[in-house]
Amino acid sequence: MSVNKVILVGNVGKDPEVRYVSQDTPVATFTLATTERGYTMQNGTQVPERTDWHNIVAWRGLAKITESYIRKGTQLYVEGKLRTRSWQDQNGNTRYTTEVVADDIQLLGKRPEGGVAPLQPSTNNATQQPAPTPTPTAQTNLATANNEENDLPF
Repeated sequence: MSVNKVILVGNVGKDPEVRYVSQDTPVATFTLATTERGYTMQNGTQVPERTDWHNIVAWRGLAKITESYIRKGTQLYVEGKLRTRSWQDQNGNTRYTTEVVADDIQLLGKRPEGGVAPLQPSTNNATQQPAPTPTPTAQTNLATANNEENDLPF
């Protein structure tokens, strides 16, 4: 048995880039920053804050939703799997990159001041309805790429 699952909560580093590949399939890419707080150890040693940057890739419906709703600075919950791919650079060297392929993206935080309620994306591509007004602690679920059961094995 093996598991490849990544869960990140962080802030978008730049506006997503969306492009279309074969058969008009959209793919969105963006960076997400996650930050571990700094702290002081018992002996007084200061451990500084640490920020890691993650490359996120969203396909199809998630890519369209990413294009419409996600901007630089947006706080997100991203769930997906790690993928490493390789390519040849201009000099013929093999280069590698590791990305998080998103299965689920949820928008966290407050809605922009004075903003109109965005359309709530539907997982079955049916007619979209206006999203309900979230409470201050609520999360607005943007989309789920698949509808597998989310039962935990423990």
